[in-house]
Amino acid sequence: MKVSQLKLNKKNPRKISPQQMEKLKTSIQKFPKMMSLRPIVYDPDTMQVLGGNQRLIAIKELGMKEIPDTWVKSADELTEEEKREFIIRDNIQAGDWDFEMLSAEFGEFDLDELGLDVPEIEETVPDTVIDDENPYTKLVASPIYEITGEKPAISELYDDSKYKSLLAEIEKANITQAEKDFLSIAAQRHIVFRYDKIAEFYAHSTQETQQLMENSALVIIDFQKAIELGYVKLVKDIAAQYGETYPNEDA
Repeated sequence: MKVSQLKLNKKNPRKISPQQMEKLKTSIQKFPKMMSLRPIVYDPDTMQVLGGNQRLIAIKELGMKEIPDTWVKSADELTEEEKREFIIRDNIQAGDWDFEMLSAEFGEFDLDELGLDVPEIEETVPDTVIDDENPYTKLVASPIYEITGEKPAISELYDDSKYKSLLAEIEKANITQAEKDFLSIAAQRHIVFRYDKIAEFYAHSTQETQQLMENSALVIIDFQKAIELGYVKLVKDIAAQYGETYPNEDA
């Protein structure tokens, strides 16, 4: 098939970084069989891509004019509604979501049911990362905060009320001291960190304090350094506990 016959979906709600695109292009060059195993899916009525938008972009950037027929698959068996749903389901595991486009073009779908946590588009900076109803979340993406100019007190940086409550229960329990020590350590998991306040506190701290906060991944300034310190591994481990897949770099 001629590459010019296929049309990119300009309303595709998925995007990938330039670095991910380069890796995708390398994958196509070094392992072209992947395209037959995961072909580009297109709408035969419009020739618009339903699944594989980034792969088509990569193919074009590689200068390919024609591709094997096995690299593409017509979605002629899908209804119009199924075609739109396929666009979302095909993109769940790769790249980064363009949430504004996703909400604008695919708002009729139950995105939560499809496994997507869509943030409030109108809020670029959340007032807080703590949900009063449920302070424990499996959201592992790093939020970005704006500096307000006021340094928070240490007591504002975390909520240890649940932790202290557990310690009191543990102390009263009729168990061995070794068990109490272990459970006391485990109870620290219930300390809730308020990262918006932490980011503000970091901005007003000394260089030594900032360095220690970075070493603890309380604030991430250098993502490469965070990787070296094991933060990314921690994120993957947390995702694994929920039975989720850490996003890959293919599209």
